[in-house]
Amino acid sequence: MSNSFIKKPTGLIASMFIAILFMFGFNSAYAKTYEVAYLSASSANTWLGASVREMEAVAGANDINITEFDAQFDPAKQTSQLQDAIASGKYDGIVVCAIYGVGLIPDIEAAIAADIEIVVLNQIVGPDLTTSDPQVDGIAASVLASPYRSGLRHGELTVRACEGDDNCEVVFIYGIKGIPLDDAIRQGFDDVVSQHSSITVVAEGEGKYLGPDGGIAATQDILSMNSSFDVMVGADQSMQGAAIVLADEGMTGQVKLIGLGGSAPALQGIADGSWFGGVFGAPGTEGRYAMEAMVDALKNGVHQGGIDPLVTAPDGGLITSENVSKFTAEWDG
Repeated sequence: MSNSFIKKPTGLIASMFIAILFMFGFNSAYAKTYEVAYLSASSANTWLGASVREMEAVAGANDINITEFDAQFDPAKQTSQLQDAIASGKYDGIVVCAIYGVGLIPDIEAAIAADIEIVVLNQIVGPDLTTSDPQVDGIAASVLASPYRSGLRHGELTVRACEGDDNCEVVFIYGIKGIPLDDAIRQGFDDVVSQHSSITVVAEGEGKYLGPDGGIAATQDILSMNSSFDVMVGADQSMQGAAIVLADEGMTGQVKLIGLGGSAPALQGIADGSWFGGVFGAPGTEGRYAMEAMVDALKNGVHQGGIDPLVTAPDGGLITSENVSKFTAEWDG
């Protein structure tokens, strides 16, 4: 019996075995790898850092490579990055955390026309800041809590904090004054507190979204002109800074702090009584939902539309000492 007679059936059997593997889906080595660009408003922002971790976990399990672009809160830079990502022809999908969403619309439409799947994360792309729904035809998903509704919640907590006070003086700390996000939050806040003549906003500041330092500086500036006030509201990062300054001045407990974000320091402060309350946020959930929506779009051609991660939050996402145990922080602030 010749050697060639033995080898031929062996080769045939091997070929049949490989074919069977492919038939039953055992072809992970040959699975398509997708390239997705993530356009971040700021890679230094701790909220978005929590979103990225969850996006990476979902992407890693679904043959997706993520390339992150850091706009550093610069709208012009983000526009350029989006245009570069489209022109490269490299990306199957783009996740966008917009700084100025309306300004990105023409380029997002161009990306969709080029068969690039678009998922909006955290910040609205469009003129209507009261909805989580996509506002550009062809967007696969828009994953965010409306900033206007967050402002309404901020206002509701402020009304609670001012209960029984006929002259309640409030300090409002913007994240970045003038961007659509903060304008919408302030509008929602004003629409609630304006109905209560006993509440007056006596000072404003700007804390940024990069940690407590901005809140420290803003609070110090405000205290130099307003020696006392009753309530201070702002993003969690700013309220962390405010808490540090108030503690240094021996004013802990004299000012009711209301955060926005539901970070670990916020929940701890609400639990121990050094903060009055906060509006919950779920950056990890947002990131996970966003990348799951991208997977669905790339692999199944399914567009999920608007997704608000807070629709199931306890008590509408309003955190106080009475219900703080119901919440689990998704980021460290």
